[in-house]
Amino acid sequence: MSVALMWEAKAAEGRGGELLAWARAQRLDGSPLRRETFRAPGDRVLVITWWDAAYDADVPELPAPDAELVSRPVHRWRFEPVDD
Repeated sequence: MSVALMWEAKAAEGRGGELLAWARAQRLDGSPLRRETFRAPGDRVLVITWWDAAYDADVPELPAPDAELVSRPVHRWRFEPVDD
């Protein structure tokens, strides 16, 4: 089984570069199968990690950054693969 964790945050005005650097510097307790970091217009940052674990397993997640770095709370979702 595997699970993908999606972490998305929107930076405070003018702080997109700082938020991206912060997200890239975060280390997780454990090694995901894969980790990808994305950015999007509007100073948004997205991190997806894939884990060899059940959907509801206790796996490491990125924390929330300091409140002054973001313009709203972090969004988090879990996904599981769907067989064709």
